[in-house]
Amino acid sequence: MKSASLVSAFALVASLSAVALPHPAFATEPAAAAETRTPTYTAAQFFDTTSYSLAFGGARAFSPDGRFVLISSDKTGVFNTYAQPVAGGEPVQLTTSTTSATRAVSYFPHDGRILFTQDGGGDELDHLFVRAEDGKVTDLTPGEKEKADFFGWSRDGKTFYVTSNARDASAFDVVAYDAATYEKRVVFENTGGFMPAALSPDGRWLVLDKSLTSANNDLYLADLSAVGTPKLLTPHQGNVAYTAFDFTPDSAAVLIGTDENGEFQQAIRHDLATGANTPLIQADWDVSYVTYSPSGRYRVSALNADAKTELTLLDTRTNRPVALTGLPDGDIGAVRFTDDESRLAFTVASDTSPSDIFVADLSTGRATRLTHALNPAIDEANLVEATIVRYPGEGGVMIPAVLYKPKGASAANPAPAIVLVHGGPGGQTRRGYSAMVQHLVNHGYAVLGANNRGSSGYGKTFFHLDDKQHGEADLRDIVAGGQWLRDQDWVADDQVAVMGGSYGGYITAAALAFHPDAFEAGVDIFGVTNWVRTLQSIPAWWGAQRQALFDEMGDPATDAERHRRISPLFHAEGIRKPLLVVQGENDPRVLKVESDELVAAVRANNVPVEYVVFPNEGHGFTRRDNRITAQEAYLKFLDQYVRK
Repeated sequence: MKSASLVSAFALVASLSAVALPHPAFATEPAAAAETRTPTYTAAQFFDTTSYSLAFGGARAFSPDGRFVLISSDKTGVFNTYAQPVAGGEPVQLTTSTTSATRAVSYFPHDGRILFTQDGGGDELDHLFVRAEDGKVTDLTPGEKEKADFFGWSRDGKTFYVTSNARDASAFDVVAYDAATYEKRVVFENTGGFMPAALSPDGRWLVLDKSLTSANNDLYLADLSAVGTPKLLTPHQGNVAYTAFDFTPDSAAVLIGTDENGEFQQAIRHDLATGANTPLIQADWDVSYVTYSPSGRYRVSALNADAKTELTLLDTRTNRPVALTGLPDGDIGAVRFTDDESRLAFTVASDTSPSDIFVADLSTGRATRLTHALNPAIDEANLVEATIVRYPGEGGVMIPAVLYKPKGASAANPAPAIVLVHGGPGGQTRRGYSAMVQHLVNHGYAVLGANNRGSSGYGKTFFHLDDKQHGEADLRDIVAGGQWLRDQDWVADDQVAVMGGSYGGYITAAALAFHPDAFEAGVDIFGVTNWVRTLQSIPAWWGAQRQALFDEMGDPATDAERHRRISPLFHAEGIRKPLLVVQGENDPRVLKVESDELVAAVRANNVPVEYVVFPNEGHGFTRRDNRITAQEAYLKFLDQYVRK
């Protein structure tokens, strides 16, 4: 989440520069020492890595002639939409934004038009746009306060569906657009507090999600071919969570995730004609998603296995996984099929390599790499692979964490360290490439990505351990992470910081306020500082999800006293260690005023505070130049106040 800046903050941003250490090739030390030192790279070099992602799931990622794959890339420094040639070569840029990020959505089924989304500088009010073959762009959802998203294609490709809150800011209707004329009609007017979740390929059935609490929800089924009330799909007792993954290609069944029968989300198949539920995938981890290829021959599913994605591409004719060759080590994700199922596109990423785009021929399984995301100036061998560790939190609860240990750290050469806190509440620190983390590790910092109680991915009991207890035991789990680091003989026990974004930014500020001796410094990246204000200012488009958040965090109407008690802003006098605050001016979730007030309060303590505000960002970074500026600020701050 995000916060704001003082007048001097922009000057601070403008004055920041990269901390670049000499490359060994130019070092003056003896050759033997130069050979053992790991080269260091600047923030600009790390973020000169290009980010790639594929068109939306459930859309058409391949052009009708199969020659291109629709992708998003920040090659220009701002995310734009590109056509990536399947035969290889440079991508063709289709959008030319220099301000707000655009995201690739879909090709049209029978021509070269595309759909993409774009918001207003991080305000999260996404609009859906169409780009004609001649390059003309039209906003299909032009309402000033409208938030819209792509929801799928009809089987014949003549209609596409959109969710939009144009009618009511707090509710998303389902709108059908004629693919030729862009004439639209509302096919489901959402007056029941639902969230549209899945639409059948034949356009008849709509699954709706209704949040009850953070641990409990219902799925409903609406028949769009008839007038009537949506039918409850998931009758149950007690707290049960459900997720609508997708429909089967024949529209005969819904694929549902549920934790009804255990700690983890498992996949079932709900038959629409009989109402029967059949187990589909059972595992000792959460099933993240299940979907099918257009004909249903291939089933794609993934597990969230100890903070790592395990994907299975199953050929349902043989009931065997499809073997893909020619791939580097890493996790496969974002699988997209051609309509005829002859090829698929997907991403591969690892701890040391960002996502790259691949295509594979399904008749042979041979994969071809289309992109090279990592900056060629960086040798992947110099980056660090993560390991999973567990340490005891409060009451003996074991806390899973993702650990990055810098090369060369030892008892004789102990490293400074950072406890990194994820967003949420309820997020998860996962394995995978992070330029932010790798840059810090490359400069000698150990990073412990802690999954405190309340994190997702470790069962529903663990997930709900912090309900209405945020800023208490979960915060103490982070403090325990700092102590675990100090207990390692390869960590400098007087050089441990805490850092996080969004909810992790809140925990960072709370750690400094309520446990003032636990860390040497903190980096708060668009973090909540005043829960009273934040929960009162949740955007209207959160709709029914707002109530689920209140169930987890507490209702501001009745729990304001506790919210005040856990808010760092009201206890800023306790902050005695240096603090860096980073904020996006357009953040709709954590208002800039929160960071402004915290910075002013801590400065009143005569404590070093640095404040960086980005006028063209929201709740996160979409521009490369801003990511570089922020990263340089992190390292400069940590080197000044933590490293000794």
